[in-house]
Amino acid sequence: MEKAGGTEEAGKSPSLPPLHPTIPSNVNPESMKPPRYSIAHRCGVGTSGQQISLLANHFKVSVNATDAVFYQYTVTISSEDRVVESKGIGRKLVDKLYQTYSSELDGKRFAYDGEKSLYTVGRLPQNKCEFTMVLEESFAKRSPDGDGSPVGTGKRTKCSFWSKTYKVELSYSAKIPLKSISLALKGVESDNSCQDALRVLDIILRQQAANRGCLLVRQSFFRDDSKNYVDVGGGVLGLRGFHSSFRPTQGGLSLNMDVSTTMILKPGPVMDFLKLNLNVNDIRFGNDAHFWMKAKRMLKNMRIKTTHRNMEFKIIGLSEKPCAEQYFPMKVKNGDSGEAQTVEITVYEYFTKHCGIELTYSANMPCLDVGKPKRPNYLPIELCSLVSLQRYTKALSLNQRATLVERSRQKPRDRIRTLTDAMRSSQFDEYPVLSACGISIGKELIEVNGRVLETPRLKVGNHEDCIPRNGRWNFNNKRLLDPKKIERWIVVNFSARCDISRISRDLISCARNKGIEMERPHTLIEEDRQAAQASPAARVESMFELIIAKLPGPPDFILCVLPVRKNSDIYGPWKKKCLSDIGIVTQCISPGKINDQYLTNVLLKINSKVGGINSLLEIERPSNLPLIKDTPTLILGMDVSHGSPGRSDIPSIAAVVGSRYWPLISRYRASVRTQSPKLEMIDALYKPLPNGNNDDGIIRELLVDFYKTSNSRKPKQIIVFRDGVSESQFNQVLNIELEQIIKAYQHLGEADVPKFTVIVAQKNHHTKLFQANAPENVPPGTVVDTKIVHPRNYDFYMCAHAGMIGTSRPAHYHVLLDEIGFPPNSLQNLIHSLSYVNQRSTTATSIGNFPVSYPSFMFSKTFVSISLIIIFMILVFFFLIPPVAPICYAHLAAQQMGQFLKFEELSETSSAHMTSAGSIPVEVLPRLNQKVAGSMFFC
Repeated sequence: MEKAGGTEEAGKSPSLPPLHPTIPSNVNPESMKPPRYSIAHRCGVGTSGQQISLLANHFKVSVNATDAVFYQYTVTISSEDRVVESKGIGRKLVDKLYQTYSSELDGKRFAYDGEKSLYTVGRLPQNKCEFTMVLEESFAKRSPDGDGSPVGTGKRTKCSFWSKTYKVELSYSAKIPLKSISLALKGVESDNSCQDALRVLDIILRQQAANRGCLLVRQSFFRDDSKNYVDVGGGVLGLRGFHSSFRPTQGGLSLNMDVSTTMILKPGPVMDFLKLNLNVNDIRFGNDAHFWMKAKRMLKNMRIKTTHRNMEFKIIGLSEKPCAEQYFPMKVKNGDSGEAQTVEITVYEYFTKHCGIELTYSANMPCLDVGKPKRPNYLPIELCSLVSLQRYTKALSLNQRATLVERSRQKPRDRIRTLTDAMRSSQFDEYPVLSACGISIGKELIEVNGRVLETPRLKVGNHEDCIPRNGRWNFNNKRLLDPKKIERWIVVNFSARCDISRISRDLISCARNKGIEMERPHTLIEEDRQAAQASPAARVESMFELIIAKLPGPPDFILCVLPVRKNSDIYGPWKKKCLSDIGIVTQCISPGKINDQYLTNVLLKINSKVGGINSLLEIERPSNLPLIKDTPTLILGMDVSHGSPGRSDIPSIAAVVGSRYWPLISRYRASVRTQSPKLEMIDALYKPLPNGNNDDGIIRELLVDFYKTSNSRKPKQIIVFRDGVSESQFNQVLNIELEQIIKAYQHLGEADVPKFTVIVAQKNHHTKLFQANAPENVPPGTVVDTKIVHPRNYDFYMCAHAGMIGTSRPAHYHVLLDEIGFPPNSLQNLIHSLSYVNQRSTTATSIGNFPVSYPSFMFSKTFVSISLIIIFMILVFFFLIPPVAPICYAHLAAQQMGQFLKFEELSETSSAHMTSAGSIPVEVLPRLNQKVAGSMFFC
């Protein structure tokens, strides 16, 4: 790790939209027609709502030399006639290139991306030039040894230097005019030259951060300063830094600056890290094979520095045997003849006897292998320390996430202060390349006018109105709008320490207060103690054997009590058994302290799952929804959930929900499929079977359901809400996914294609909104559709939720297509209303991780105590969940059905069914049983 040259995440430098976008396997690129749709232009701005003065974390950028031109050069580095691909050496060579050959290059400063592209303001003297440079680095000189020997050891080593000659070739590649940005700001259609120019500006900022020794992660940079550390436990630190990106907006070019956090390994002894990460307190576990198997996976590719000799290495694995038993051949000189002979010696003996290093606890532990696959080099683990600024890319536990949020959240005013301080100390105006093109950056947040939309009114039971306040409402002293009678139900307990008889009585009492007629449970079933020791899938099978034995037929509903803080791996097998194999609606809980609010939240979910309605928008009954009430309209929510970071073997889960019972917009059905890992475009929207007569895709299922539940009306309008795609994928949404939806519609024999409105909801962005005249977060319903939005395309920001903790993040909506023709006011009010129709919530849905009123959803995870509900309340307002109910439902459906695959003991039937997308086999997700396929099981 070269701190002088900065540290970059491999392969993560900012990139242009891909030239060859990822296309689902069922789409033939050769047969693809020219784009049918183009991204919609803004048709106006909204006017409804109360005006509010805001600040945005955008800083005004002035461009005084609009005629400046960036010249792009391809960088090729070679040594000894071989091309060098190492990313770490590039910045050092380019820095030395400028120092050595500045005059030959007309003194021009560079913007270098660390890989193969270099940019200058104005042309270099020659289109192609080659330079020779020599780099010197220190190394440890040691006596000759054989394969497998330790490196950098003891008294026989000394620091020396070697020189290596490199050739750096610069070849002219392209010309990027800066004026393309000013044209884009005026809304002039252009190719990708504006994006190219913005990319160059971002690279300039990255290069300066690299020169300061920062860790670079995409467009964020992180300085190695202990003041920026947040210890989240498990040997992992949160490192606070900053995101920066240039953005074209209605108000001109701006720099979007935001606080950012990445996770890094805690630098220090490797053994200390392993004890923290694998939760082991005692080092006396040398023969624990399971521990070392996990340690090997965890340590692979980490970089360490030896404490006895200041050298860095990358871990490739562990030795097969402990340090005291791991032999390697070492060449030693014969004292009499002076000839070298090979002897076998253990790593432990080598370090203790030949190097004079005392090893206190490594003898019975494996060594770290820091060599190459065919030439191992072993180091005792206690002589190795993790170097700083190494990213930790694995998923955080719930406790780690809660700790990160608690210790790094900032109130709005604190975040404003942090950002303005960073801008004032950034010295952007002194960057040579920025100065060469006349760019200066303001130091104050941009002022912007916003509007606060009127809060939607809700209808609950007994014809009562419910008026949310600050984005929240409750069912205190209220009844549900359409409560369903629950007659035949049971309670099962997977060894949780609680009184399930009392839980059932309290639930029945609360249900009656909410208008639900809930009979006494048919039976209460406790798990057999012996079965509790079995695997999760076996425990579920044993429980169903008890259910079959005690009931004359299957129940309509099962309340499942899971144990507190452990054994939540039951959740996946249990949900699969109930929803896929048997077809029974189920609700999982893991109660700590039972109170009325907890039981009410559980009942909201239960009533939704069994077909009831908790509340409706006032404008839904009777329908008064503009452009929807008179024309059958299907609303789709689409999302794809991916596996944990670094796991390329876990299938992605694609989910689409479709509205039912038009003209309502509060009832939905979900359809879920697996697809290739990390594939963002949904490839199962239209799936014609080999016979050509049938379609097994998602959309057909939802279209047929809409027809059956909407008085045999076919949708004439379809509103698509898409989550999780970046701006570079917008055209794929329009011309791949939308095309598949149209084909699915036509496959049903329909000639007339519905009108479409396609909206992308983004939550992974860095724009924040602040009240200009108050310290609190922006109020729920805040909308911004001027100044900081795109100069041409149709987008706006909306914050529908109340930010109780930290700083609110608005959702960023992009209207890609609007054939229906919504006026801006109508569309924004529709989206705002859809944030209030989530049947499992009593808060407006927008940005957070999981709705705060969903306590039992967390029981699919690992922590379920009441104290952790409080932690979840913190997570709600910091991490990301989908905005608007349709996308939220799709996200929840994908997560819940994804649990079907997250346990080891799959049945032979499900494990045998595999499909192949390209060359990657993908396990087919078990389908929902028809008895529950139309239910809101995901609530």
